[in-house]
Amino acid sequence: MTYETVIGLEVHAQLLTKSKMFCACSADYASAPPNTYVCPICLGMPGTLPTINEKAVEHTVMTALALNCAIPEATRFDRKNYFYPDLMKGYQISQRDLPIGKRGWLAIESCGARKKIDISDVHLEEDVAKLLHRRDCSLIDVNRSGVPLMEIVSEPDMRSSEEARNYLIELRHILRYLGVSTGNMEEGSFRCDANISMRSTDGGKSFPKAEVKNMNSFKSVYQALEYESRRQRAVLEAEGRLVQETRGWIEETGITVTQRIKEGVDDYRYFPEPDLPPLIFDPAWIAEIRATLPELPAVRKDRFVTQYGLSLYDADILTDSRAMADYFESCLKLIDPGRAKMLSNWLLGDFSRLLKATNTEVENARISPQHLAEMLDLVEDGTISGPAAKAVFEEMFHTGKRAGQITSERKLSQISDAGEIREVIRQVLASNTAAVADYAAGKEQASIFIIGQVMKATRGRANPGVVREIITEELGGK
Repeated sequence: MTYETVIGLEVHAQLLTKSKMFCACSADYASAPPNTYVCPICLGMPGTLPTINEKAVEHTVMTALALNCAIPEATRFDRKNYFYPDLMKGYQISQRDLPIGKRGWLAIESCGARKKIDISDVHLEEDVAKLLHRRDCSLIDVNRSGVPLMEIVSEPDMRSSEEARNYLIELRHILRYLGVSTGNMEEGSFRCDANISMRSTDGGKSFPKAEVKNMNSFKSVYQALEYESRRQRAVLEAEGRLVQETRGWIEETGITVTQRIKEGVDDYRYFPEPDLPPLIFDPAWIAEIRATLPELPAVRKDRFVTQYGLSLYDADILTDSRAMADYFESCLKLIDPGRAKMLSNWLLGDFSRLLKATNTEVENARISPQHLAEMLDLVEDGTISGPAAKAVFEEMFHTGKRAGQITSERKLSQISDAGEIREVIRQVLASNTAAVADYAAGKEQASIFIIGQVMKATRGRANPGVVREIITEELGGK
């Protein structure tokens, strides 16, 4: 019997709201001392009553619409009962039968083609507290408990760890475009549990699945699923027995280990949350949210290729960040669209390099689209040369000054006057007779050396085209 891998992903994304899901405590807990952003509700005190965070519901509806889900007329919250130290109430308020979004899909790249991954549902719940394990004890920080948590559950449509990684990258991309989550796996605001199993390639037999946890990067998701696929295949090929279980990924050793035998749905004893009413969605409100959806990254990438003639590679990088894509198009409104490639080169080159070096976000850069457009105009009309433009750009980035001011202050205007350039060239030729002799002997490298000396003498300001033309004339006459 031969086998194929079957993978489904459950992604949890913390939502960007000011307060927690069911109380007024701040959701911005990252830098707070342990157990300071808490109240009787998120501490699970008896007799407390939750209230629903409207912004969290709005964010979840927006995500569900972006993922092509159907939005029901009504949704409700349920109690999911289980007992762990990080869940003070002994249950989690979540959704089961009536989630906010159902039956959606997300397209990913697979083997050079687009593949649709079906999405079972998008639902809303509360995050749990954080356990900090020590050698002889475990500590608990309740600050995270109750933070709005959106869960996006895919169907088991992925057939490789590569497809799973591509799905996660594209999903995070969408969440960031929508502005509903930071999507930072390293910080725990974007977390993934993977269900992986084997199935005979003829589809006749399926085997118990394992849920893999503790993966905190795209790389670890890929590696964990690669390992687990090999492990399950090896068990089956040795005629062993697979069981439904939860396994944890151990980054240091590159293996998964059994954590517990997996519970079934019945073990959670779901029932409708008695302290919260069902939510009835006004169709006009849903339409209003739909109208605010931005152009999503995959669509925008394709448009950049067709509308601006960019390569797929450039378009992919430019649209990786909504802020960068917006910046690019803001600049293009101010210059000739035919210079899209030139603009792309600046943004993906010097601009991205300086952003990374200074840990600056695009929206906080001191170079505005207007200022960058002005600099590109100076390059286009020959006022400054390419090398000079790099120096101007770097000073613009660090100081916020405009290109014209820097060009004037540093005397960087390009020299295009043929008479002035010819005089410099004649001086260079007189000082470099050996190079002139080499050129006369047919050594083309000599002309490159001479051009370099001219540019050095003019501090890079001489127009390169004029320089080459005059050097050819001068050397041709010798």
